[in-house]
Amino acid sequence: MNTLPLSVTFDNRPLPRRVGLVTLATDHTTEVDFSVLPAHGVGVYATRIPFANPVTPETLAAMARDVTSAAALILPDEDLDAVVYSCTSASVVIGDEAVREAIRLGKPRAEPITPISAGFAALRALKAERITLLTPYTPRTTQPMADCFRGAGFALQGVSCLNLTDDREMARISHATIIEAARAAIAPDSQALFIACTAVRAATIVDRIEQTVGVPVVSANSATLWAAARACGVTGPIAPGQLMRTA
Repeated sequence: MNTLPLSVTFDNRPLPRRVGLVTLATDHTTEVDFSVLPAHGVGVYATRIPFANPVTPETLAAMARDVTSAAALILPDEDLDAVVYSCTSASVVIGDEAVREAIRLGKPRAEPITPISAGFAALRALKAERITLLTPYTPRTTQPMADCFRGAGFALQGVSCLNLTDDREMARISHATIIEAARAAIAPDSQALFIACTAVRAATIVDRIEQTVGVPVVSANSATLWAAARACGVTGPIAPGQLMRTA
């Protein structure tokens, strides 16, 4: 074996900005939706957090203890621009600020992002106050989310759910079904539609949903993708939808 007598030189890191993802063990969707970022100079680095179906307030709350360690596991001792906790319903059940504080403990210099904090920011950027909420969950899991929206000052014109309990099935909801559910759910006088759940494959068809319902559409993943991109200084329409054209 030869040790080559070379002076090794090193480049700067290949992608100048970095986003960390804390995804559920069962997540099929988030990393796929975030795969648009490297083309814009943003690296995406994911870790998984334990989760076991069904999706209920109890199983969602059980993830609280693992958020900090999961965030810290992403590129240990290196900085990230943002860390996304990719679960809408758990952000509500655990408490949005509690989740973001748990991220800060694991990655103190990263901007903590959740689907709820990003979703609210996105809707406000779109100047939408009257909202229709659509979820894939059961009524029992949807109700705390509806309460959270109202507590944040949004007027819910309508709340609809698909009564599913397995997030792996939520990830298999067809695009046709998502569009039809949006059509059926949208309430009169709504200024926007929010589609909850990071498992639901809505982010890539937001423009098609908007054409159907006639108002801006924000999905859980389009909101966090938008927020993470902006945290990294990336602007412009990196994905479909009116939100991506919003500064």
